[in-house]
Order: sequence, then C-alpha cells, then structure tokens
Amino acid sequence: MKLTLDSLKSSGSFTGRPVEKEIHWRQNGEDYTATIYVRPLGYQTAVNDVLSFNGKHDTIAGKIAASICDEHGYPVFSSPLDITHGPLDPAELEKDPDSQKRLGSLDGGLSVALLLAIQEVNDLGKTRSSPSSTSSGTNSSSAGSAARRSRKPRKT
Repeated sequence: MKLTLDSLKSSGSFTGRPVEKEIHWRQNGEDYTATIYVRPLGYQTAVNDVLSFNGKHDTIAGKIAASICDEHGYPVFSSPLDITHGPLDPAELEKDPDSQKRLGSLDGGLSVALLLAIQEVNDLGKTRSSPSSTSSGTNSSSAGSAARRSRKPRKT
C-alpha cells in the first residue's frame, strides 16, 4: 500500500469519533452515574505514553487525559496534572489570577470507572486465540526440553 491520506482512510487508520459510555462509581458513600465519551487510542495516547516514559507525567493519568473527551472529541482534561492534582481552583483564581492552587486529585472510584470505560472501548486485554499448531514434523522432545529450561536469570 502506498501511504496516502486516502489509503489511510480506507484502511481505517484514523481513530474516528468518540464512543459514548455510561459509567458508575461510588464516592463518599454516594453512587454516581455519568455519560462520558472515550476517544479510541490514537496519536494523543502515544504522545502521552512517550512523555510518561520520559518521566514527564503519570502513565495512567496520561491515558485518562488523552482518552476522555466531549462528544466532539475535545479533551475534558487539559493535562494529566488535572487528574493527579486537579484543575486550578476557581475560587483561588478569583482572589489571585496567578494562583496555582489545585482542587486535588481525581477520586479513585471515578478514576477506575474511567479506566474501565477506556478498556471497553479499546478492547484492551482482549486475547486473540493463537494459531492452531499443525504437525510439521517438529520433534516433540525439543518442545519438552524447552519447557524444562530454568527461568533463573543468567549470571553476567
């Protein structure tokens, strides 16, 4: 395939529209339900993964920030910092426009509900069945000896 925008479109290489999901979580003894939109994993997630590998932010917060969006695909969270430390406190900003005080990290139950929705949309963890083995003349004793190998790390 020649790499062009048309060939990428026809092969489904763009993540497409956000997927609507309903989530449920419990917070401070109260049950909550919300409708959210999840952007399928794509470029934004890859960028966040690279930044997290370089120590720029938390991997899970980056995944949530890159995936949770509104119905038009615009991010709900401006950065992973909104998840780990909360957005800037509006009351403090009103008093002092230069305030950096934040509301605190996202609730744990809500965080888990968001991650489960992201998993459902992207089929993360879904295992594909391995191809069935065929008789190709492979000696079964070699497979048995491989299974008996030690898993201890090699000494260097």
